[in-house]
Amino acid sequence: MTRLRDKVALVTGASRGIGAALGRRLAAEGAHVVLVARTIGGLEEVDDAIRASGGTATLVPMDLREGEAIDRLALALHGRFGRLDILVGNAAVLGGLSPLGHYKPETWAEVMDVNLTANWRLIRAFDGLLRAAPDGRAVFVTSGAARRSRAYWGPYAASKAGLEAMVRSYADELANTRVRVNLADPGRVQTRMRALAYPGEDPSKLADPVAIAERLVEAVLPTFTRHGEIIELA
Repeated sequence: MTRLRDKVALVTGASRGIGAALGRRLAAEGAHVVLVARTIGGLEEVDDAIRASGGTATLVPMDLREGEAIDRLALALHGRFGRLDILVGNAAVLGGLSPLGHYKPETWAEVMDVNLTANWRLIRAFDGLLRAAPDGRAVFVTSGAARRSRAYWGPYAASKAGLEAMVRSYADELANTRVRVNLADPGRVQTRMRALAYPGEDPSKLADPVAIAERLVEAVLPTFTRHGEIIELA
């Protein structure tokens, strides 16, 4: 299937889990995928799979806490493509589970920087490129933790709640454009983060990242018109 032929898609957190599966799936649909992550080896594995299937990708090893690096990437994509058709903010960190008073300041800062501030930097850097696309689509991956105030999940839950508020505001700003912006909640998925949060959980009872990626692709198609919503993927 080539529903995204000639589209340019950027995915963060693309070295494993949902991001890696989504990168492969977008490439299979004909998009050129820009894969962003800190883990070079993981990016290369995804790239190998994409190229073996006849797709194309650009690898961008990057720490999303480096905001100026995001700005430089936007400038590079502007020079190469002049637009960005699809933006998926998927990267996130858990920061561990602990009473709020026990978190180290640097852990709190990392969770906020990766889960919230980096996505603002993506919006700031790529807004113009999304508007330049015929049917720009942006999706930011959230979590049910944003809407459930549970003990020991403070930084992660706060960062995702902030993400949801920010993305809804951004969607409202784009209401009169062709760009559609949404949040996506994947539910319980077989990821490394899930294993860290629930080490005794049976992974066979969780959704496969490939299945979640399949659903997520639907939310970035030009025909997808929902806007400013939380898309339940599970």
